[in-house]
Order: sequence, then structure tokens, then C-alpha cells
Amino acid sequence: YRFGKIIFVDLKNRKGPPFAFVEFEDPRDAEDAVRQRDGYNYDGYTLRVEFPRGSGMNRGRGGGSRGGMGGGRGGPPSRRSENRVLVSGLPPTGSWQDLKDHMRTAGNVVFADVFSDDSGRSKGCGIVEYAEAHEAQEAIRTLNDTTIK
Repeated sequence: YRFGKIIFVDLKNRKGPPFAFVEFEDPRDAEDAVRQRDGYNYDGYTLRVEFPRGSGMNRGRGGGSRGGMGGGRGGPPSRRSENRVLVSGLPPTGSWQDLKDHMRTAGNVVFADVFSDDSGRSKGCGIVEYAEAHEAQEAIRTLNDTTIK
């Protein structure tokens, strides 16, 4: 339980490469696991740790919204907001995690997502939602024409 209490694991290893859905009691623990274990070398294998693809709002078993802080079963309510900023000009390899990290310098990011095509490639744009309207305005004012690291 290095990253927090795990409440559900669904191991998929019948067809193709094995993978698992892991649900944490606290969504922040899942974010820590993704941040610290994606790209981790485990016994010669590079782990890919990410939130599942999907709408970002389905938080059932093994679910996790991309960049969201809302809860799953028994968790806190979703904190999505109407304070949205559309971001364009993203690199093809950019992830929602990179976008969220970059945009949080302007305020409390409650959701971030990068739009992708059917193959999972970034379409070069995404959306970021802030807790407060003034934070979205600050993002537009200070982060326009900046480069994601």
C-alpha cells in the first residue's frame, strides 16, 4: 500500500499483455501512483501506469477520471466546473498529466484532458477546468503562448 489503501484490483491476463485496473480509496493516491510509477522499470519491464481511457466521468470499479479529483464509490462528489479553458497547440506526445501540471500554476485545476483520436494520439488540444472563474482568467492571461515542459 505504498500509495494508499487499495479497495479493488481487476487483473486482466487472458489475452494480450497483462494489465490491471486498481482502485484506490482516495483519488489523490491514484494520481500519486500514476505520477510516480509511469515509466518505472520493474524487473526489466517498463511499466505504463495511467488512468483508464473513457469519458472521464465514469468512476465505477477501476475507474478514474483523467485529471479529475471527483470520487468513486464512497468518495467525494465530482468537482467538475464550468470554468473551462480550451488549450491548443499541444505536442503530439502531451498527456493530460503534463497539461494539468503546467496549468496549475494559474490556480486549482479540478479537471484536465487532452483530446485524442481513436488510436490514442493527441489531437493537439485539450481542456482544463478550474475551481474558480478568476483562475481560468489568470490562466488565459499568464499561460497564453507558453510551452509545456
